[in-house]
Amino acid sequence: MSCLASACARALYSALMTLGQPLLRRKLTRRGLEEPGYLEAIEERFGHYRQPAETASELVWLHAVSLGETRTAAVLLKALRAQHPALRLLLTHGTATGREEGRSLLNAIGRSGDVQVWQPWDSPAAVARFLTHFKPRLGLLMETEIWPNLVAAAKARAMPLILVNGRLSEKSLKQARRMAPLALPAYGALSAVYAQTDADASRFAQLGAPVKGVFGNLKFDAAPSAVHIAQGRAWRRALNQPVLMFASSREGEEEEFFAQIKDRLKTYREQAAPSPGAFKVLVAPRHPQRFDAVAALAAQHGLRVSRRSQWAGGPADSEDALRADIWLGDTLGEMALYYALSDAALLGGSFAPLGGQNLIEAAACGCPLVMGPHTFNFTEAAALAQAAGAAQRVTDMAQAVRAALVLMSDERAQAQAAQAGLDFAARHQGAAARTLAALHPLIFTGTPHTACRINPGSF
Repeated sequence: MSCLASACARALYSALMTLGQPLLRRKLTRRGLEEPGYLEAIEERFGHYRQPAETASELVWLHAVSLGETRTAAVLLKALRAQHPALRLLLTHGTATGREEGRSLLNAIGRSGDVQVWQPWDSPAAVARFLTHFKPRLGLLMETEIWPNLVAAAKARAMPLILVNGRLSEKSLKQARRMAPLALPAYGALSAVYAQTDADASRFAQLGAPVKGVFGNLKFDAAPSAVHIAQGRAWRRALNQPVLMFASSREGEEEEFFAQIKDRLKTYREQAAPSPGAFKVLVAPRHPQRFDAVAALAAQHGLRVSRRSQWAGGPADSEDALRADIWLGDTLGEMALYYALSDAALLGGSFAPLGGQNLIEAAACGCPLVMGPHTFNFTEAAALAQAAGAAQRVTDMAQAVRAALVLMSDERAQAQAAQAGLDFAARHQGAAARTLAALHPLIFTGTPHTACRINPGSF
């Protein structure tokens, strides 16, 4: 590929990103009507900050675009702060949920001098203002976030920029190849990529990225809240029915799910006493702005809804929850509680071509999973979970509901799958320690290290 083609592609991209700034402002305003967090400090997205400009390159910058990436980043940042307590952190995000989670993280582990702002819009001017203002000496991008102007500007300033916990699906690889004049220089300009799996590493290498290690998935090192686990299990013991959870459900999937279960639930509701086979249903949508829409959708199917946010105690203590057909998990930060409360869970994002959501958290909480056909965002983890007996694969929603109900009716099989999940999650820990070891020389020198390869074996 010629340098001219790459230069032309980035010039066109830069022009579009610059011209698109008014559209971004309008989008944030509209999004802020549902999620007010998007209205916070909008000017930061364009490189204008209230914080004083840095006079020296002290900050270690980590970008975690959304809620999931921020929770994963917490594993690394907690370990990093434990080893280097004087280190100053710069944390950036792209979504309101990510920023709110990052604020909670810094409240827990932060120190004076840490900074949190929005990710800069990828126009040349906004990126330049961001890097000039904060002068980070090292940048860490979580999982998938590659922005051409940001990467190019970091390279021009000789600032090491590393993709941590990197993953790249076949779908994303094909998309990058279609945009080769823009994508290949961006991947090639990274200082290092620490991939989750050998397959991810191979795909990154095909784009010219400098893969320096295969370290496993940081999500395995994210221990679920012991308090939430204990509370969820206590609530589960207090019930006299099993609980089926739809975890991190996505738009379009709930419609199909409610269609599959509504007749069963209405039949159980009409009976004077709980009948054999009766169960409760917990739906935890992936995006909080959709809580009301999912509640309305359940009502359209004739299903009664009880919101977790309205419970004073557990569901067994709430008449509203006991009468309801659907429990809506409309809180943030309680997925471990929801998994511990449930006897089995359907994996959201896997019944539509969306790539699936994080299945590792369910395994770590001892909740057996039923996955749909689309898990390309977690290909290796899904295959390993299935092989370990922690999850099972089905072809569609109808089969998923049947499989989950069969599992919940077999106490021994459910217990075996739950234990398989716990063992699977524990067996693949260690990515944080491997990543931290690779970052150690960069933390002190800011100089890219020589290539190393640490393969955790089962990946």
